[in-house]
Amino acid sequence: MMCLISGETVTVRNAARSYDELGEPTGETVSEEAVDNVVVCPGATADLDSMRPNGVTVAYTLCFPKGADVDLKDATVTVRGTDYKVVGDPKRYTAANTPGPWDLTCEVTRTDG
Repeated sequence: MMCLISGETVTVRNAARSYDELGEPTGETVSEEAVDNVVVCPGATADLDSMRPNGVTVAYTLCFPKGADVDLKDATVTVRGTDYKVVGDPKRYTAANTPGPWDLTCEVTRTDG
């Protein structure tokens, strides 16, 4: 089956903090994974209006392929050389609702800095 949509490679980074027995932070481990065939779509602007002028500006909506084993909660994603922060805690669609190759979408916003 030929697909008319082609994805890009993005990099997903997660930071996991470790704590001692008193709950004090002792360090941070960063995992990084390149994910191929991610569809990069322009973000919606519906979250910006006169009632919420400082609302989150969604830069892109990313569609991850089935089988991509990534945890996107609190992750940073590098798209086209720029870092973006994942909004929320994205979850996969059910298999019955995703006949195509992508079953996980997330919105990302520019990181500060």
